[in-house]
Order: sequence, then structure tokens, then C-alpha cells
Amino acid sequence: MFRLIICFALFGACLAFAAPVGAFEEDVIKTTGGDLKITFIGHGTLMLGYGGKIIHVDPYGKLTDFSKMPKADLIIITHEHPDHLDSDAINKVKTDKTKLITTETVAKKLPGGSVMHNGDVMTVDGLKIEAVPAYNLVHMRDTGQPFHPKGAGNGYVLTFGDKRVYIAGDTENTPEMKALKDIDIAFLPMNLPYTMTPEMVSDAAKAFKPKVLYPYHTGETDLSKISDLMKGVNGVEVRLRKMK
Repeated sequence: MFRLIICFALFGACLAFAAPVGAFEEDVIKTTGGDLKITFIGHGTLMLGYGGKIIHVDPYGKLTDFSKMPKADLIIITHEHPDHLDSDAINKVKTDKTKLITTETVAKKLPGGSVMHNGDVMTVDGLKIEAVPAYNLVHMRDTGQPFHPKGAGNGYVLTFGDKRVYIAGDTENTPEMKALKDIDIAFLPMNLPYTMTPEMVSDAAKAFKPKVLYPYHTGETDLSKISDLMKGVNGVEVRLRKMK
């Protein structure tokens, strides 16, 4: 039986239920280096399987019991907000051999990883990782400060064989995003007021044209809007998964 969770509107992390392990949708992407298995855990949280290794992206404990999830060879954190940086969930999948990729702000709360700044490129166990700026252009707090200031957060482009996968983190349709090249799979956030509207996602996707677009971190957004906005855009397939 699903476990009811009381929901607070903190960074858009309004989640009604924690899903049991094994209840998640999965896609398998063929690459020249073997299959890439994507597990759609929810919100901004993904699990990737490739080459016998497990990669957790922004594990968030309100989504599932991470003590029952596969242990991580690599954990990637996009930024310091608690629905992305959840130390308890991280510790449940982390081992002594797990490698950790973080930002500078994350490292202040979670030391021991490799810090990547916007624009950095790193190779970890043969996996090329590129850090892409993730920040707000339009949506601001009442104080006038952006929900995600420039320089604090990363999106990441991961290269699996011949496939380039962009996991955007919490961001809007920035110039850096729209200038990306040769992206096969893109995860773009679509959750107001913290990230993008469907129109912003469409604007970005039409600019850099990922072969597959997964809206994620979608909150209460009407997903039909992005499908409608992307109709007739050649070369971009929109795939909707359970990533509320």
C-alpha cells in the first residue's frame, strides 16, 4: 500500500505518495557501448544503469525507500535545494566506493565529492560529464532574487557510447542550454514558479533539438501543453513519463 506523505510547498516538492521500489517506469536506450537503462523515479530523481554501473541523480527520499534501491557507483547532484540534495537518501545508496559529483554549494553540505563548476568537463570511470549552467532568467523570489542563481547549480551532459544525455537540473531556457549540440536525450524541468513553463521548454527544445525530450520535475503542469507545442517539430520525440 502506498504511504501517505504530508506535502509542503517547498521548492515545488509537493508529492502525494512515495512509490514502492519496483513501481517505476523504465526505458532502455541502445548505445554503441551497450544498453542504457533509465529508471524514472520521479520529480528530479533518476537512476541510470550502464555498463554494469548504477548512477543515481538527485536521489530524494520522499519518492521511495532508497535503502532498497541498487547501490550507487556514481551519484550526481545538480544543486543544494533539499528536494535534490537529500543526505539521508544519498547515504542509503552510497558505499565506500561510490563516486560523487557535486557543485561548490553542495560540497559545503556534502563534502568528499568532486566539485564541478559551470563549463567544467570531467571523466569518471570512462564516463564523460559536462557541467552546464542551470539558473533562472525570469522567475524570482519575493525578494527579487532568482530561485536558482547563476553559477550555483549545474545541469549535466553525460556521454554513454554514442549517446549524449542532458539532465538539466532546475533551470530556465538559458542561452547555454539553447546552444547545446548533438543531444540525443534531454530531461528538461517544467514546474512553475521554480523552473520552466511549457512554452519555455518548447523554446529550448526547438533551439537545440534533442532527439528525445523527457519533461521532468513537472509538478502540477499540464503535460499535454508541451506535446501540443512540439507538434510538427521534426526530429524531436516527446516522451511523457511519471516525473511529477
